[in-house]
Amino acid sequence: MSLETQFAQLRKDYFRNPSPGLSQRKAALKALRQQLLAMQAELYQAAATDFGQRSASETRLLEVLPSINSIDYSLRRLKGWMKPQKRHVSPLFWPASNQVEYQPLGLVGIIVPWNYPIFLALGPLVAAISAGNKVMLKLSEFTPAINQVLKQLIEKALPDCALVIEGEADVAAAFSQLPFDHLLFTGSTAVGRHVMQAAAQNLTPVTLELGGKSPVLFGPDLHLDDYADRIIFGKCANGGQTCVAPDYLLVPAGKEQRAAEKLKAHYHKMFPQGRQSQDWTSVINQRQWQRLQQGLQQAAAAGAQIVSCGDAVDVNDPLRRMDLQLVLGAPLDCALWQQEIFGPVLPIYGYRSTKEAIEFIQARPRPLAFYLFSNDKELQQRCREQIHAGGVCINDTLVHVGQDDLPFGGVGPSGLGHYHGKEGFLTFSHAKAVHRKGRLSSGIFAYPLLRRRLLDKVLDLWFGYRITDTDRPDDSRQALHQREGN
Repeated sequence: MSLETQFAQLRKDYFRNPSPGLSQRKAALKALRQQLLAMQAELYQAAATDFGQRSASETRLLEVLPSINSIDYSLRRLKGWMKPQKRHVSPLFWPASNQVEYQPLGLVGIIVPWNYPIFLALGPLVAAISAGNKVMLKLSEFTPAINQVLKQLIEKALPDCALVIEGEADVAAAFSQLPFDHLLFTGSTAVGRHVMQAAAQNLTPVTLELGGKSPVLFGPDLHLDDYADRIIFGKCANGGQTCVAPDYLLVPAGKEQRAAEKLKAHYHKMFPQGRQSQDWTSVINQRQWQRLQQGLQQAAAAGAQIVSCGDAVDVNDPLRRMDLQLVLGAPLDCALWQQEIFGPVLPIYGYRSTKEAIEFIQARPRPLAFYLFSNDKELQQRCREQIHAGGVCINDTLVHVGQDDLPFGGVGPSGLGHYHGKEGFLTFSHAKAVHRKGRLSSGIFAYPLLRRRLLDKVLDLWFGYRITDTDRPDDSRQALHQREGN
């Protein structure tokens, strides 16, 4: 069955019940939760298969747990989200009432990336189902094992609500051209531009969750020893393949080498066996593996110092595992500074003042996340006011994404729009304005004859200005005189 046929059928299904009630939506979410828990063992095995090495513990913590939390949070608050909101009515329009009703958009498309293929499929799906929509999901071609489990999971839990699509890049391109009522894409900025162009042909609104180079600014008031573990965790989770992973580290000038030593020491504590640890995640495929190798080689050739936190990189490792690589002195025009790294590589740069550090970040495309390590309230305030980022996390990394009651999304090149929690419900809903009147209506005083007899006189007093015939164009005054003469 073609994409277009599947799309048309699901849209037809939506119009059979265009506004599912609270009980229906909750039932769908509960079914999804139940099936996710029932099939988690298959998901853990599939993730290990697709990545080459990825522990069940990592998949549960980073993908299954936040998916369950998202469902539970929505179940607890969905009734309040769906309730129409009363709005103010100006005295000019009394007696009347105003409210905003949240109506499902209809058929939502979700394009899922390979780095968190479970959570980045189920997270948006939960939001779209909570809002009462039908959903089509295009899964990544780089995670075929996970796709098979997700397909079974979603078909069992949501047979009438969601449809899973697989295929290569050509299928993804065709998918983005379908006339969805909303399209959510998670992936690179470069591909996001193509998705937005394709959606624009149908005036389809889009939410783009992209990425970019998320900076870590380490303030001069703290000791790295106290916070190094948080930076390492954020950088090394999922093998560094996280859209909000720290992409570079700014430390006070002259402390770059010392920072590298501290990070290396703490890396050994967190991963005593380094990349051999069962908690280490492989680079997803050979293409990404080669890209990381080329970035390191280019930086080294340009004079950068590469500090490996473990053994030397084995370029022939069949599981594509790489210990954290710290890069000092890399020229700012090399790939590690120009492109999102998306792997266990962390450039370190020395700043001479916090003002210079802020300007360094401002000079680059706006990131998906900004991390500040400092207890200096004044510096915290300056950074929050002067740095544009999708989200800010102070004295930690990554964990802001797991906050159910905070929106998640980028700004500028790092994304457009947001979801998670209530923001996800709002993203996939149409906020429909409803103005209601009964038998009585003050609107009759705006009709031309009554307006001249009464409303204009009231407005003359209100505005402090009386409209006369001289305020009308000559032809209007002439027509008025003709009508009055008749």
